[in-house]
Amino acid sequence: MATIKIPPVLRASVGGEKEVGASGENVGAVLRDLASAHPATESQLFSAEGELNRYVYVYLNDEELRVLDGLDTAVGDGDMLVILPAMAGGR
Repeated sequence: MATIKIPPVLRASVGGEKEVGASGENVGAVLRDLASAHPATESQLFSAEGELNRYVYVYLNDEELRVLDGLDTAVGDGDMLVILPAMAGGR
């Protein structure tokens, strides 16, 4: 089981938890397991086509997912995923 660090903006969708566990053989399966357990996260993480939303960044053990194999990146027990939604603002 992988551990997923949940950013403050998504915590309400997972009952206020800072970290949750999810299972899967790759990042896509782990994130879909998270969405299955916490349905409010699905639209925040995935587009209508099932791809990771372009404003969501995911790191696997400090490596950005887009420089790895994307959602197909293998995940092992004890791996850490960090979800970082892109922030906008300023002037």
